[in-house]
Amino acid sequence: MPLVNVMVNARAYTIACDEGEEEHLRQLAATVDAKTREVLSSVGQVGDTRLLLMAALLIADEHHGKEPHHPGADMVPRTELDARGQETEAKAVAALDQAAVRIETLAAQLATA
Repeated sequence: MPLVNVMVNARAYTIACDEGEEEHLRQLAATVDAKTREVLSSVGQVGDTRLLLMAALLIADEHHGKEPHHPGADMVPRTELDARGQETEAKAVAALDQAAVRIETLAAQLATA
């Protein structure tokens, strides 16, 4: 299984992929990097986890807009969908914040060990 080195937010990552998928993976990483830099320029440094989450949400939103219309999708009022989305995003951010705090705590413990 080939390993590919990619850069996202000025950080290097090594990711395994299937044979022949190396260039596609590099292109995907470039998309994530570009979106991450876009978020960074608009909100500043908010931590890697939150920055990558925000970039992922923007990419997902762009992708979502390209999906075909599903029958019955208009049955839920847009305002309710927006509220659900905001609630879900808030929960995701809170969970990532908790994970970031836990990771930072573990890193500090390892540094002093």
